[in-house]
Amino acid sequence: MANHFISTEIESEVEGSSLQSYKSVYQISRKSNAKKWLWIVLICLVVTLFLPWTQNIRAKGLVTTLRQEQRPQEVNTVLAGRVVKWFVKEGDFVQKGDTILQLGEVKVDYFDPRLLERTQKQINAKQIANEGYQNKATTAASQVTALEEGQKLKLSQIDIKLRQQDLKVMSDSNDLIAASNELGVAKRQIDAAKQMLDSGVISLVDYERRKVSYQNAVAKRISAENKYLQAKQEFTSLRIEKNATVQEYTDKIAKAQGDRFGSLSSVATGEADVAKLENAYSNYDIRNQLYYITASQSGQITKARKAGIGEVMKEGDMIVEIVPDKIQYAIELFVSPMDLPLLHIGEKVRFIFDGFPAIVFSGWPAASYGTFGGVIAAVETSVSENGKFRLLVIEDKNEKPWPKQLRMGGGANGIALLNDVPIGYEIWRNINGFPPEYYKPLDEPKKQGKDSKK
Repeated sequence: MANHFISTEIESEVEGSSLQSYKSVYQISRKSNAKKWLWIVLICLVVTLFLPWTQNIRAKGLVTTLRQEQRPQEVNTVLAGRVVKWFVKEGDFVQKGDTILQLGEVKVDYFDPRLLERTQKQINAKQIANEGYQNKATTAASQVTALEEGQKLKLSQIDIKLRQQDLKVMSDSNDLIAASNELGVAKRQIDAAKQMLDSGVISLVDYERRKVSYQNAVAKRISAENKYLQAKQEFTSLRIEKNATVQEYTDKIAKAQGDRFGSLSSVATGEADVAKLENAYSNYDIRNQLYYITASQSGQITKARKAGIGEVMKEGDMIVEIVPDKIQYAIELFVSPMDLPLLHIGEKVRFIFDGFPAIVFSGWPAASYGTFGGVIAAVETSVSENGKFRLLVIEDKNEKPWPKQLRMGGGANGIALLNDVPIGYEIWRNINGFPPEYYKPLDEPKKQGKDSKK
């Protein structure tokens, strides 16, 4: 009986220890906090979905400048030549106007070392010849003036003679009329005397006396007519002389004017030759100055294309490249056409420059570290070769300045900041592939209102 009791107790102890081990291994009686933590996580996720998130557009770009004259400039040779002497080397800093390279002539037409002097002598000779032709033209003009004055005096003299002769013709004409009247009277008297002689009224002596008077009247009339015709002939001769004088002086004046115009033509040709020679002289002078290539602006010398002395350069060949030392940096970004309507001039952009460490939270730009601020300065409306649109972003004056170590061509990752939306909406938008929220800047309606008022 006692043994049975003892065995029963032993069995109960074994069963109790087995049950305790079972509970300990499988932790049946242990209380779990998983449900509590699951609810906490779910609540945090729901709260996170309503947190603000700044929409943004990412784009890669390069460091450039806002103005064209601040970008690396090629220094080209205007004329062909051979390298005589280098005054700088790559990496040197030069000021505007500093000499970079000296070129030598390679064209036979410009080999003469006294080319400018000889050209100037040709110009002087042409100018002296022009002065001679000008003096000749002046003399011819004076000759023309003298001939015209002589013609006037000669014609005035002939006109006076013509007037005198005209009066003489009129006088002779009156004498002829008077002689004709006397002849008529004598004719009537001789006829009456003949009848009276036949009738025996007068004697033969009286008849012959009247006949002599008649003959004298005939002779006087013939003499008067001869004088009249001679006066008319002299009048005609004077008119012929006047025409001959006009023709003579016209020929002389025409010849003098021809000489004058010929001299003026020679002067014009000479002036054209002088202008051509002066143009050549100026070109030679400028060409001599172009043998020395100078820096177009201050900056650093890079990319020297010619290395040795004596190398020949063609017209327009690049000599070196000058990187300006005073640059207003800008970032050149390229965005897709879908994002272009969301970007406007004056909007903020954050940058991560290559080589500068940064911790970025794109949705919370205020919590980012190592980023730099920028403002969109230009948005091109034509697509680039890569199928994207180009933006130019300048430094934001209200934030910390960009690093001084920036160099042309360096890389930059841009983050254009857009609207603030809940994180849940942003996740839903990205899952569905929708674009960011379209919006307009606050100042755009004001501008439109001003335009409408105008």
